[in-house]
Amino acid sequence: MSSFVQALRNSILYTGYRKPLLVVSALTVSLFWLTVLSVGIGAVTVSPAQVITILAEQVGLPGWVSYEPVQKAILLNIRLPRVVLAILSGAALAVSGAAMQGLFRNPLADPGLIGVSSGAALAAAVAMVAAGAVSAAWIEPIATFIVPLAAFAGGVLATMLVYKLATERGRTDVATMLLAGIAVNAMAGAVIGFMIFLANDDQLRDYTFWTLGSLGGATWGSVWVVLPLLLAAILFLPGLSRGLNAILLGEAEARHLGVPVERLKRLIVLFVGLAVGAAVSVSGMIGFVGLVVPHILRLWMGPDHRFLLPGSAILGGLLLLGSDLLARTLVAPAELPIGVITATTGAPFFLWLLLKNRKSGQFL
Repeated sequence: MSSFVQALRNSILYTGYRKPLLVVSALTVSLFWLTVLSVGIGAVTVSPAQVITILAEQVGLPGWVSYEPVQKAILLNIRLPRVVLAILSGAALAVSGAAMQGLFRNPLADPGLIGVSSGAALAAAVAMVAAGAVSAAWIEPIATFIVPLAAFAGGVLATMLVYKLATERGRTDVATMLLAGIAVNAMAGAVIGFMIFLANDDQLRDYTFWTLGSLGGATWGSVWVVLPLLLAAILFLPGLSRGLNAILLGEAEARHLGVPVERLKRLIVLFVGLAVGAAVSVSGMIGFVGLVVPHILRLWMGPDHRFLLPGSAILGGLLLLGSDLLARTLVAPAELPIGVITATTGAPFFLWLLLKNRKSGQFL
């Protein structure tokens, strides 16, 4: 048994509830105050007291400070949908990453292993090049929806393909799923390269910025479209925590404990594919959230999925919301791609983790 799985078992058996609950509580409070700050910071400043007053009035509670109508309009119509989308996307990416790491029993796993990200990127590239090549008048009214819809469909189709390749006679082999995901990612990368070759300068620039990620186009419409898919993963995947704890000890052991292993695999792949496809469709490619967040939480409160999955959702929302705040304020009035921020914070942490485990004579 690997040191990773052994540590998981020992932590699940012997770790108490107090520390994980304290960590989750602290993350929840931090997320609340970062939300208040995020919707208040910008060209038009809204103080925390004004933010709380405006939000309280929306649910019928009395406010206690005055504000300008323009502050309310900007907060509710421009900043709040962006903040909500950042929290939901970050939570979905992080909880999906934690679930994939538990399913693969590998701390290096992330949602990209099942092809959802590369499938979305391929479909987005095809949509951009194809839409640019078609000059029909009917394209104009739906132009803004083509890329998000294509990205979502591509991510889901790639996930279904990987799952189908790894399933035989009702049994899904996790190792085969990993290899199939690598193959699908490679094929998608090749086709993306061909589409880049065909693209003109404007299409190439659009695709490059899409792959770097941005929440600048967030509206209440986009929030309502992806809300059911993101919220389903955020709420449902933590309900599989006991099964994931059991499967970390081995599939045979999990079956002896009464866990429906094949059903567990199907549900995880389904919800991860839908959630990550939805997140990528509205925010573009955002890396490292699903990989780094579960690692941070394991260091803080242990690897028990009963706490790791909901904690990942909260910390993922916190991380992506903080990254978005930096992206739109560091070089204001311009805006950095959010993927640059997440990679800048995620890559050094990943290297530190690699060096830490190398010094201890183990690789994760």
